[in-house]
Order: sequence, then C-alpha cells, then structure tokens
Amino acid sequence: MREYALTFVIAAAVTYLLVPLVRRFAIAFGATPAVRDRDVHKEPIPRLGGLAIYGGFAAALLISAQLPHLQNVFVADTWMGLLLAGGLITVIGVIDDRWGMDALSKLAGQTAAAGILVWQGVQLLWLPLPGTQLSLGPWLGAMISILLIVVTINAVNFADGLDGLAAGIVGISAFAFFAYYYVVAVEQGFVRQSYPAMIAIILAGTCVGFLFHNFHPARVFMGDTGAMLLGLLLTSITITVTGQFDANTAREELNSGLVVFLPVALPLLVIALPLADLVLAVLRRTLAGKSPFAPDRGHIHHRLLDMGHSHMRAVLLMYLWAGIVSFAAVALSVFDSPVIVLTVTALVATCAVGLIALPRLRRRGLLVRGRKEGVKTGSDGDARSDA
Repeated sequence: MREYALTFVIAAAVTYLLVPLVRRFAIAFGATPAVRDRDVHKEPIPRLGGLAIYGGFAAALLISAQLPHLQNVFVADTWMGLLLAGGLITVIGVIDDRWGMDALSKLAGQTAAAGILVWQGVQLLWLPLPGTQLSLGPWLGAMISILLIVVTINAVNFADGLDGLAAGIVGISAFAFFAYYYVVAVEQGFVRQSYPAMIAIILAGTCVGFLFHNFHPARVFMGDTGAMLLGLLLTSITITVTGQFDANTAREELNSGLVVFLPVALPLLVIALPLADLVLAVLRRTLAGKSPFAPDRGHIHHRLLDMGHSHMRAVLLMYLWAGIVSFAAVALSVFDSPVIVLTVTALVATCAVGLIALPRLRRRGLLVRGRKEGVKTGSDGDARSDA
C-alpha cells in the first residue's frame, strides 16, 4: 500500500507542477479559442491541459517500474502499449484543440490508439454472463475491446462540459476501481501489487493534481487532449482487470457474484449520465433535422445550470451521482450485506434527487408566497378604495 500511495503522490505532484507550464505553452501556441455560445465560461481559457495529465501519468508509471514491489507488475508490454497509445491520443487531442478535426478523422485516430492497446495485450478475454462466462476468441475479443475503448473515450470527452467535471468523474471511477481490485485481491489471495490497481491509482493521482487548476473557476481546460486520454486510461483498467481472475472461481470464493460483472459494468455505470446525455443529444438533434454532431445547449450540465444551480454545485452533484453508483457497485460486489448497501444507497440517492430539485422547489415556494402576498395586497387596496 505504501508504494501505491507514493505512486499516487508522484502522479498528482507532477501533473500539478506541469499545468502552469502547459498553460503558458497553450497561450503561446494559440490554443485559447474564443468563447462559444454554448460555453458556460465568459473568458477564453487555454486548453491542452491533457499534456500535463500525460506527463504526470508517464512519470508515475516509469518511476513505479523502479519500486521494489511494483516493478514486479512490469512483466508484459502492456504498460509500453499504454504509453504509446496515450501518446498518440494526446497528439490527436493537441491537433484538435489547436486547429480542429472532423469527427471521422478523430474517430480514426481513436481507433488507431485502441488498436495499439489491443496489439500490446490489453484485450478482453471473457465476458460475464448469468451463471457462466463467455470466452472470447482473439478476433472477437479484439473487436469488442476496441469498441469499448472508443465508446469510453467519447463518453468521457462528452462529459467535459464544466470546470472539473470530467477529471472528477474519472478520478472517482479510478478510486472505485482501485478499492474494488484491492479488496478482491485481499479476499482471493492475489498479489496486491498488480497492473490494474497501479494504473487506477496513477489515474486517480493525475485527476487530483489537475483538479487543483481545473476546478471552478478553471485556469486551464484539459481539452480533447485530456478528455480522450482519461477515457483511454479508464478503459485500459476495465479490460486488464477481466484477465486477473477466473469468473467461476470468483463466484465460488467471493461473497457476491456481482464481482465478476463489475470490471465491465463499473465504467459504464460511472459514465451513465454522460452516456445518457450522448444518446439524448443524438436523438434530439436528429429529430430536429440537425447533424448528431451539431452543438447545442441541451446537455445535462446545461439543464442543471438552467434549473438554478451554480456552476460549482452542478459539478458537485454530478460527482455525487458518480460516487453513489460506483461505490455502491463496489460495495455490493465485495460485502455480504446487500440489504444494508442498497438501503444506504437509496437514502443517499434520495438526498441527491432532493438537492437537484431544490432550486425549482425554492422558486415554486417563492411563487406561492408571492401570489399570497399579491392577493392580500389586492384585498387591502379594494377595501381602501371602497372606503
């Protein structure tokens, strides 16, 4: 655990220290686009913050290779594939943040980065099914892996609409993955120093280090450079965890069968809101006769702002939902008390719904009071007139 903690601190510290340098570079490089109609910020903000995230991730990964216990996880070339794929997706993001890219070219670049990961061994080996598991052949596993990587990359990129939103959601997911794998490793007797746990704690560290500069009011944006990189790293954890233990053995030895579904389900659960937002946006724009890629102000974070939430409160509410879903799933998978977990989750979720609806309830309450005061004033006025 001490080496994990050291790795986390290195990732957070390097990312934090690199952000000011990247910000200056972004301004000099011209990666400070004008404010658009759908943007929620008022002043131009430099992008390319993903360069600092990649720097923090690479530094923590390479230093981890020199630590006495964590160096044992560097037995395959998957870490090198992650560096190469992350470097490619970062370059694509820089090009898009500075000059812009069409959707097809960006998709091709994302697919190429996913292909590098699969080529270096980051590939789904099986999929959990009720009562059994489906073993995937090399070609089918590669295709599903690439699809999952590309979908997650775009979902995280889609969530990057408010200061600190994408980094916070991915950071919560990374912490949940680390907690999940560490507890499973203890329960099933695995070696606690493992590749997926290491990547998860590094990813969490880079997100925390970046949030010091990106939380509202943000001084720098991660841009597509960072959002796509975070999606790539998040999916690599998902895929590598599935190869760490046998699903049938996990069902027999662990308290809950949900543990075998969590590696694939957790990232989808954490980014459920962005995914739902993506689907709704495509439907909304298509039904309106527009391109699915046409920008608008109908996203979930825009709706939270329109409801009366402040910028910071909207972000914190989405953090809350990500935390509720991810850590409830982890708790259900590793603790033999589903009733307690579901009860606590339901109570917290109810509070979250109440917080979301609070501005609207306040406005309705004020409206009712205003009407009552208006009726009272009108009655008094009529009485005085009659007199």
